[in-house]
Amino acid sequence: MAVRDSVLPISEMSSSFPEVVELNVGGQVYVTKHDTLLSVSDSLLAKLFSTNNVQVLPRDNRGRYFLDRDGFLFRYILDYLRDKQLVLPEHFPEKERLLREAEHFQMGELVRFLTPNVTKQSSVTEDTCHSDIEENSQSSDVLAKSAPYSVAADRRSGFITIGYRGSYTLVRDNQADAKFRRVARIMVCGRIALTKEVFGDTLNESRDPDRPPEKYTSRFYLKFTYLEQAFDRLSEAGFHMVACNSTGTATFINHYRDDKMWSSYTEYIFFPLF
Repeated sequence: MAVRDSVLPISEMSSSFPEVVELNVGGQVYVTKHDTLLSVSDSLLAKLFSTNNVQVLPRDNRGRYFLDRDGFLFRYILDYLRDKQLVLPEHFPEKERLLREAEHFQMGELVRFLTPNVTKQSSVTEDTCHSDIEENSQSSDVLAKSAPYSVAADRRSGFITIGYRGSYTLVRDNQADAKFRRVARIMVCGRIALTKEVFGDTLNESRDPDRPPEKYTSRFYLKFTYLEQAFDRLSEAGFHMVACNSTGTATFINHYRDDKMWSSYTEYIFFPLF
């Protein structure tokens, strides 16, 4: 039997991959066509998936090809491979990280499209509203048409609601002082991109980690428990309180003593005034 040559033609090497490829990118699972991964011929993905790397590329425990990159941002890389356009959500806060991913995957046109926007975003001051309007005059006409937002639509706006539960004890009905307990958790509700912009790394996203930035959530909470600190953050970002409400109920009565345990839930609603 003749020994087959170890150097295979490119067409035969590509056929070693299935037509539909499952990827595990940093824990996020994507399913796409093999041709899509080859659509930018000089990219790293095209190099990885157009050579005989079926046995070389690492896989997870379910046999999916594993890429140790940002799983959330890879959706935009994949969208660009499919359509050769980049459409980002309003108030997208991850342009610099997406640029880093585009550089890693060696996608030159996408890098050129993102670079001026990252430069602009990093140069604005804290008192200036961040703008996501695409201003890349050097990009191709196809990319330029993909910027969907006008100046008016791109202004940062939206409500942010801060909520917390508290409890306190009154020993006697006529007692002036009350024993307050520490605020256990400060909840944050609002559009995901906007809450991330205001609270940054103090925002705990572990309860709602995978929703896209343009969606809304009521499951985020802050890593600190001081309301004044949350109010300072909102004030520095140009937000003003426009409404608040609170409820209180007696949750426990000790029949052997005169003390009562009260619990309350309070919400503060903020809106930016520019």
